[in-house]
Amino acid sequence: MKDFNSLDWDDLKVFLHAARGGSLGSAAKRMKVDQSTVSRKIAHLESTLGIALFERLPSGLRVTELGDRLLCHTERIESAVIAMQEDVQCGSSRTAGRVRLATMEGIASLYLAARFSRLHRQHRNLTVELLTSPQTVWVNRREADLFLSFFRPRGQGMVSERIGCFELGLYASQDYLDQLGTPSSAADLARHQFITYIDDLIQLDSIRWLDDIIKNPTVSFHSNSMIAQMNAAAGGLGLVLLPSFAAKDRDDLVPVLHDQIWTAREVWINVHTDLQFVPRIRAVSSFLKATFKSDPIMQAAPPEGLSTAPSDGSRARDERRPEAVISELTEPCVDSALALISMSTTARASGTASHDLASLSMDPDATLPCRTPGSPVRRRPRSS
Repeated sequence: MKDFNSLDWDDLKVFLHAARGGSLGSAAKRMKVDQSTVSRKIAHLESTLGIALFERLPSGLRVTELGDRLLCHTERIESAVIAMQEDVQCGSSRTAGRVRLATMEGIASLYLAARFSRLHRQHRNLTVELLTSPQTVWVNRREADLFLSFFRPRGQGMVSERIGCFELGLYASQDYLDQLGTPSSAADLARHQFITYIDDLIQLDSIRWLDDIIKNPTVSFHSNSMIAQMNAAAGGLGLVLLPSFAAKDRDDLVPVLHDQIWTAREVWINVHTDLQFVPRIRAVSSFLKATFKSDPIMQAAPPEGLSTAPSDGSRARDERRPEAVISELTEPCVDSALALISMSTTARASGTASHDLASLSMDPDATLPCRTPGSPVRRRPRSS
């Protein structure tokens, strides 16, 4: 093991991104450098430490056992550096800077985007980056500052709060219904055509919502875009299951069986433990919570007796980091540079229990369960 005085924070940052992304390419893209630079910095860090940090595999990089121990310490260093940056930038207590919010395309484009002007009027020096993604975005790996999800994700160093619940119902164009008839009961759905996602491209089980309504539907159109599905239904291609927030202003879509059949999804806001009290992050999260709380569409009455247990939101479990499925809050500070030398295996954590923002400042109704994927559909009694 060589002199630790030559340890370079830039090398540690490259190590972090390579470990999180599982490849040289992902680290290079994140840091906006070429792969040869990433490879050189990792080699320099391994030489400095006198250990191998990765196994080089055809599929990418796998963190070694010693590398995984170093990763825990490096993440605490990263937390301390970020905290220091926030203290310097926000020393005036002014809410300013950039906040990257990640979520699904539909709720981003059809609900959130039009509402951010109110936030901008309140905080002129705050900039929001709205990232749409079809998969889980890991805030505990710094992939975004905030992640708005339709499930409660698992993850180390991540705090989650349920902020809403929305219903989904069937819609179709009037032309389609004129041609094939309007269903009067769930049994009639078997003779209708449906619009849905491309099954092998679905990365989150929480959007397999058509499965809640009908099994083995006849599908006339597939798309990985909810907006494309909605427009296809407006064009007469079939029935589509849409969130209430997406279809409420569409005059070209007719509600179908809303008095009998529906499903619902929760909305969760997720933030890295280290960032939850940063002014710019709190401004955006507070805005989102207030927006959802004030909108009846986003405060749907949840079905009864359904679980809100943490979920990874997808069928493919994250296998890169075992702790990705353990709820744990890590200490957001660096103990000392000696931790890197000793490679201590002792976890320096503030607790192993799941931590939920709801326990800090939410009314009891905010924690009521909503529908989770795979549970039986609830049917409303038909109106008389």
